[in-house]
Amino acid sequence: MAKAATESEGILIVSNNKKAFHDYEILERLEAGIVLKGSEVKSIREGNINLKDTYIKIFHSEVYLVGCHISPYSHSRQDAHETVCDRKLLLHKREIEKFSAKTKQKGLTLVPLKVYFKKGRCKVEIGVGKGKKLYDKRQDLKAKEANRDIERAFKKR
Repeated sequence: MAKAATESEGILIVSNNKKAFHDYEILERLEAGIVLKGSEVKSIREGNINLKDTYIKIFHSEVYLVGCHISPYSHSRQDAHETVCDRKLLLHKREIEKFSAKTKQKGLTLVPLKVYFKKGRCKVEIGVGKGKKLYDKRQDLKAKEANRDIERAFKKR
């Protein structure tokens, strides 16, 4: 049902980074374009992208997606594209400067949250995250479990 609602708005979510939400408290979000080759775009449309160990770095006023794995497209040649390489993200200069200043603060980092297509263009949602401590993760798991138990109790009635 969630995909149907987003498809009517022109957004098709391809991949979510669940580990980012587990490891980081997301403070701010931003949408960025990504520079891709043709075979990479086709492969992403098939859902062959993994954001699990991916992070974002800022280097010489340019933003890069590092460690993103995009499997080869099933109908392309053998040497279509590299599966893991740095991919440039497209942001305005002011946005780059703003997020660069935030990442220089202690404990803040940039993480990719999801990859989706919006009006035919591949986009990456970036989040400014603050690392969670182990006890924070445990509290989140306990809260989720409690909510599930409450929902089950209401469904039984």
